[in-house]
Amino acid sequence: FMPGPGKKNGSGTPVEREVLIFPLLNLSQVEAGDNGFITSVREAKPVKTIRTEKDGTFCVSLPVGRYSVIVQEPKGLYANVSDTQNNIFPVNVQKNRQSTIRVEITHQAVF
Repeated sequence: FMPGPGKKNGSGTPVEREVLIFPLLNLSQVEAGDNGFITSVREAKPVKTIRTEKDGTFCVSLPVGRYSVIVQEPKGLYANVSDTQNNIFPVNVQKNRQSTIRVEITHQAVF
């Protein structure tokens, strides 16, 4: 959605996708393509792979630790968030705590 004078920002459209949870990945561990796509991951396998509901929601139980959340798009693996240490879509899992994250798929967006 392109904001502008007299236009409201859209909230996006939920989608059903496969979500891959990796041990925390750094950009140095992947081959990066264009627009947030990852063409390959070196020496790491997903610890969990799940499918979102039709409304885009998902819930997964994980051991305490740090993880990367990556979405399987038709064009390949996608993650458009990284931290200051170049960790890809980092998520901290704490004991007995539930976290909410929002994954925005923006590779076709116009800003």
